[in-house]
Amino acid sequence: MNDPKYDLLIEGATVLTGDPAQPVLAPGRIGVRGDRLALVGPAIGPAPAAAEVIRAEGHVVTPGFVNVHTHAILTMVRGVAEDMGFAPAYTPGVPHGHEVTEGEAVALARLGALEALKSGSTLINDSYVHQHLTLPAIADLGMRAWGCGRIHDVDFSRVHLAEWEYSDAIGQETLDLAEALFETCHGGAEGRMGVHLAAHAPDTCSRAQLIRVRELRDRLGLRVATHLCQSRMEVETVLARDGMRPPELLDDVGLLDDRLLSAHCIHVTEDDIARIGQSGMWVAHIPKGNATGATIAPIAALQAAGAQIALATDNMHADMIEVMRWGLNVGRIRAGRISDDWQPHHLFHMATMGGARAMGLEQEIGALTVGRKADLVVLDYRQPHLVPVIDPLGNLMHTAQGRDVRHVMVDGRFALRDGRATRADEAEILRDAQAAAEALWARARAQIA
Repeated sequence: MNDPKYDLLIEGATVLTGDPAQPVLAPGRIGVRGDRLALVGPAIGPAPAAAEVIRAEGHVVTPGFVNVHTHAILTMVRGVAEDMGFAPAYTPGVPHGHEVTEGEAVALARLGALEALKSGSTLINDSYVHQHLTLPAIADLGMRAWGCGRIHDVDFSRVHLAEWEYSDAIGQETLDLAEALFETCHGGAEGRMGVHLAAHAPDTCSRAQLIRVRELRDRLGLRVATHLCQSRMEVETVLARDGMRPPELLDDVGLLDDRLLSAHCIHVTEDDIARIGQSGMWVAHIPKGNATGATIAPIAALQAAGAQIALATDNMHADMIEVMRWGLNVGRIRAGRISDDWQPHHLFHMATMGGARAMGLEQEIGALTVGRKADLVVLDYRQPHLVPVIDPLGNLMHTAQGRDVRHVMVDGRFALRDGRATRADEAEILRDAQAAAEALWARARAQIA
């Protein structure tokens, strides 16, 4: 008897490939060999031999979602910080990064990563504190874990009090931690871990610190992630300090180019948009998080100017399916119309191949094509809110939820099977994260009592 041709065969599902050459296969057939896709095509004729066959009629398969900007630890302020008006680092009365212990960081990061995994993310690009511990902890769930600790030279213990005090010692420490993370984690977990240099923001990094980030970027050959024009406070701080707006400052120090991934880009002028677009920079569009703060980024204008767009969840939640829907709808609200250039397939691209390109991984992930990594998501469409299925992408965009995810595969191995993590005790993660958050909130409330 011949050996099976494939390690796994997914048979009969509708496949949203992300490949313009064959965007939808209905029904489709996916064959996995090792960590790669060895077959992606229509389910015609007898199924080839495989060590395992999953009959997936009534299911939809997509590429894994690539979440290009997260802070998994900030699950700690879920349900509270959203109603306080601004990002947690700038908000008095909530737990802050410098107050999080190593054990609390791991517990909360695993919670955020588990939520992302169960909602179909196969890669998250994370930044916050204690990343030397949290990145491996995220990767241990079977995901792709990219990120970096916050690089800054501001004293973060004073920022929530609206005080910007810069320290060369703090700046050098954060740069040294980033380089050490690169040396110990980049390429680890069988290639599922990687490092982006996370320069926190133009207001929390002085001009000198941003120059040092650019020098480290060039020396290590990495990309840079940051927040940009996320608040009026940031813009005003940089204007007062440097006499220019944040995009101009990043351009002036040599960071504004296609190796930069900037979250938000809300408070931008026409000149900012033109400068960003000309640079070819990546924008991490965070539609739900922005809307929570009563803002909508001018993404269509940024894209028309030449900026490249990917999607992200940012703080307090990790459902990329929900983010696609928010992105579609707030874009239409801002435009005041439904147009051919802002349709479900545009947002789907931002959540898959757009994210892969922003991470520099477009040759490996982002679409279901032969030869790419076997990173995929299987959603169960046999549910009232997903029937009838006339346009499976339309249903994904308008009515699906992260909780509809049934299986998640990364590198040809199931990280989520039948809705449950394969490499972690979910109850333990929930219990540890609850205890960590309660301890942090108790300390935060004691400070203002």
